[in-house]
Amino acid sequence: MSDTHDDTRERPFADALRRLKDAGLRPTRQRLALGKLLFDAGDRHVTAEQLHGEVTAQGIKVSLATIYNTLNQFTGSGLLREVVVAPGRAYYDTNVDDHHHFFYEDDGALQDIPGDQIALAAMPEAPADAEVARVDVIVRLRRANDSRS
Repeated sequence: MSDTHDDTRERPFADALRRLKDAGLRPTRQRLALGKLLFDAGDRHVTAEQLHGEVTAQGIKVSLATIYNTLNQFTGSGLLREVVVAPGRAYYDTNVDDHHHFFYEDDGALQDIPGDQIALAAMPEAPADAEVARVDVIVRLRRANDSRS
């Protein structure tokens, strides 16, 4: 009698389920679906609206408000990092390691800069009642015009 169960093949939501449990979040249907979309594609930057479009394209019914709530819960639990590039314009980053960003103002693209490629010569001292949680550097770029044409 052969064993038809293959332990080497993971279930489709295994990574999302593990991440949610490790973060102390209850694995609801919506959290699992959003977690799978966010984390199965590797490191990425996504807006709530982009994620809503991806979910809708897969035939999953989730409101934009639920997506915002879930992204905020994921950020609060350390699964995501919010990158605010302008008032009311935020991206959610699945890479929570120490790093910074290039932001292309022309098209809104966000690109990682490894943390060790940015060096600060000096930092102001934090007020007596506060401590620095982290430093986020966003280098704003415009795509150069091709002058060879």
